Amino acid sequence: QVQLVESGGGLVQAGGSLRLSCAASGNILSINTMNWYRQAPGKQRELVAAITRGGSTNYADSVKGRFTISRDNAKNTVYLEMNSLKPDDTAVYYCNTVTARGHYWGQGTQVTVCS
Repeated sequence: QVQLVESGGGLVQAGGSLRLSCAASGNILSINTMNWYRQAPGKQRELVAAITRGGSTNYADSVKGRFTISRDNAKNTVYLEMNSLKPDDTAVYYCNTVTARGHYWGQGTQVTVCS
């Protein structure tokens, strides 16, 4: 079992920044890739960014150049630094990982960007 807990969401004006954190606990040795997803009202959940244990990253085109995913393996924590935020970034952001035992999700953290 893996437990994921997100923090760091909030309300920010367009152009502002936020940093999300996701702390993992439980069977953390089974974790390789950590992901950030988001889901806006009325839309499907989408992958925002991913990072492997070795530090390789991947981003959705809509956030490239604005968001940075990173992880601290010693703290079992993954971060999402979000800059130049836009109203379209408004969503609930979820931390996710997949192990041999299944998919694990955090409870989500709300990010609201006002214009």
